[in-house]
Order: sequence, then C-alpha cells, then structure tokens
Amino acid sequence: MKSFEYFKPESLKEASELLIKYGENAHILNGGTDLVVRMRENLTTPEVVVDIKGIKELYDLNYDEKEGLFVGACVKLSDMAHNKAVVENYSFLADSAETVGSGQVRNLATMAGNNCNASPLADTSTPLVATDAVVHIYGPNGERKVSIHEFFKGVRKTCLAHGEIVTGIQIPANKDLKGVFIKNSRRKEVDLSTVCTTVVKIGDEIKIAMGAVAPTPIRAWEAEKLAKGKELTDELISQVADMAASEAKPIDDVRASKEYRKEMVRVMVRRSLEQLRG
Repeated sequence: MKSFEYFKPESLKEASELLIKYGENAHILNGGTDLVVRMRENLTTPEVVVDIKGIKELYDLNYDEKEGLFVGACVKLSDMAHNKAVVENYSFLADSAETVGSGQVRNLATMAGNNCNASPLADTSTPLVATDAVVHIYGPNGERKVSIHEFFKGVRKTCLAHGEIVTGIQIPANKDLKGVFIKNSRRKEVDLSTVCTTVVKIGDEIKIAMGAVAPTPIRAWEAEKLAKGKELTDELISQVADMAASEAKPIDDVRASKEYRKEMVRVMVRRSLEQLRG
C-alpha cells in the first residue's frame, strides 16, 4: 500500500472542501471494506484519504409513515439489517444487507458505500432500484437529490461530481409494499452475487430489479408492464419471468455464463412472484 495523507473532517463542508482541493487524488473513506482492499492491491492509489466517519449527521436512520425510510451514509449494514422499522417495513432490504460479506464486514460496511462503489452486483442496489429510492447528496453548491435510476452511470461510475458526498438514501413509504430479495452466488456465505433480484408488489403493480446482468442494476420495465393490474396466475408469472430474463443483458465471466444468468433471472423472478402472490 502506498503512503497517503489522512484527514477526518467533522462537517460536510470541510469534507467537500478537502475533496475539491485535492481533486482526483482524494478518495472518501467510509466503511473501507472495498477501499482498503483495493489500496492494498494497488488498484486504487489515492494521495489523500478523507474519512467521513467523524460527521455526526451521517448516522441518521429514521422511518416516517409519510416520508419513508432514510438511511444515513455512515449507518452500518448490520445496524440497518436489524433495525425494527427496516425489518417491519422493508424486510427485503434487511435481507439484502444480511447477504453482504461476513458479519465482520457488515459491522463496517454501509449501504451508501455499497452503492457508491457502483458495482453492478452490489447486493443492496436492487432493493433501491425496485423502490425508486432517492440519493441525498451534499456538494459545493449545496444539497441535491437524485433518483437512484440517475445515480448509476456505469461500472464503478456514478453521477457524483468533484466535492460531492452522498449523505444518505431515502426509500419511499407505502403501506401496501411487499418485496422479495434473492441472491444467487457460488457459495452460500461470504460471496459476491452471480445474480441478484428484488421483486416488489405495490397494490396491482409489480417492480422488478436485477443485479449483475448489465453494467448497472436495472429494472425489467417490459415485464412490469406485462404484470400490471393482472392476477398473478401461474401462466402470467411464467410470462413475466420470461420477459424479465429477456431484458437481462449479462456477460460471460469467471462467475457464470450469460446463459446461466438469464436462466437464474427467470427462476428467481418466478419464485419471488409466487411468494408475493401468496
């Protein structure tokens, strides 16, 4: 690991100013479960590390029946996964958090960090994409909010500009919301997703998000249109699952072939819809 300067600001303004001052040579440190590994392997070599864990307001974890769930950037995955409001209202999000790495990793990692890495197979991304989550961002021009659909720009690329910091992620509230998260991986524990899906049912609407089947997590928009307003019969479920698989655009890699990934999308979406129908 190459040497670097370390700063631990106590405010968003100070952190943003440091990022602007050092530009591309600076990197944010939050949980560090990805950054530290990449630094050890010299895949990422920042000259400056800005540790945001000293900013108190980034630890907010709040639920409101009207506004929904807000998870601050420094809230650990282990805390989020066992939070009563999360478990009762967004069980599929809690399930996704529980699949990230080991217990030790979840005691450090955060949902904001998991998504700022912009990996197409990030476990907590599909619950956010399926629920149309909103990312809260602080920067030199103040605060702004961005749809999760606009946040991801490609593999390890987000919409964040220089000096901007994700302060938290908000998931809308809906009393009729039910969802299922499923992860397929080579090992049951401590492994990256080969494919992951979140299927959400809100009234007569179905929302389907898929991970590790495109450069970013994506929605199966056509499959959703097919399901909208219809009874989830066995025949319809099969048609929707087939449509979702056709919308997946995976690649072959060391974890799986593209054909396997498409078939897993089909199986996972079908199982999720069967569970939501019940």
